[in-house]
Amino acid sequence: MDRIQLQGMVFSGRHGVSDAERSRSQRFTVDIEVETSTVRPGKSDRIADAVDYRRLHAIAKNVIVGESAHLIEALAERIAGQALKQPGVKAVTVRVAKQPARMRPIDAAAVQIRRTRR
Repeated sequence: MDRIQLQGMVFSGRHGVSDAERSRSQRFTVDIEVETSTVRPGKSDRIADAVDYRRLHAIAKNVIVGESAHLIEALAERIAGQALKQPGVKAVTVRVAKQPARMRPIDAAAVQIRRTRR
């Protein structure tokens, strides 16, 4: 299986366990890797035959800027669930990271999940 990766997408959202975290925007970094076959689009050179990267980017953005969640695990599940609905996507790995203010100095608190189409 081939892989398509979108790395280092950064969006602002209001997520966290505490009310303080959800009261102001924080920076979240999202990485998505989808497993798919790139044979057909590789030969045809047509976007209609490929997984659309723009759609994956929009999914990540809409989840992060959208409805508030307590946990980054929930954000990763939302992104993975929507990514798996895209044509040609067989499996997805999602990593969501943030820099919790109460834990600084820290580079990131992150969760990475892998989900497959049933």
